[in-house]
Amino acid sequence: MTAYTAQTQWLRQGAVFTDNRYSRAHRLRFDGGLDIPGSSSPHSVRLPYSDPAALDPEEALIAALSSCHMLCFLYLAAKAGYVVDEYLDQAEGVLETPPGEAHAYITRVMLKPAIRFSGAKRPDDATLADLHHRAHDDCALAHSVKAEITLAGSWAYNG
Repeated sequence: MTAYTAQTQWLRQGAVFTDNRYSRAHRLRFDGGLDIPGSSSPHSVRLPYSDPAALDPEEALIAALSSCHMLCFLYLAAKAGYVVDEYLDQAEGVLETPPGEAHAYITRVMLKPAIRFSGAKRPDDATLADLHHRAHDDCALAHSVKAEITLAGSWAYNG
C-alpha cells in the first residue's frame, strides 16, 4: 500500500459566507513543496467568485489522467528501446449529466498525444497502438475513474 497526500486550504477572508458570495479560490499544496492556486471552474461558479487562472478540480482530474498515461507510455517506450524527444497531450474531458443519472460527472476523457521520436528505431502504427494500450492498462488512475478514456489525434511524428 502507498499513501499519497495533498493539502487544500481555503480562507473566508471576511466574506459573509452564508449569502453564498464568497471566493472559491484556495491553495493546493503537495509533499514536494508545490503550492498552486485552486478554484472552482468559472463554468460552475461565476466570476468574481471563481478564479479562471487557478487550477479547478475538473482540469486537475483530466491532467492527472493525461500525466499518468504519459508516464506509463514513456516507461514502456524506453523499455522497448524507443527514444522519445517530446510528448504533448492536448487532453479534453466532458462534464455532463447522462440520461438517468442524478449528478454530472466527467463521462469521457480524450487523450490526444503527439509524440516525437528520434533515433534509428521508430515504432510503427501497430506498435504505437500497443504501447498506448499497455500504458492505459498500467495507469492506476485510469482504473480509478468511471470516465471512458480514449485516444485520438496523431500519435506520433518524427522530428
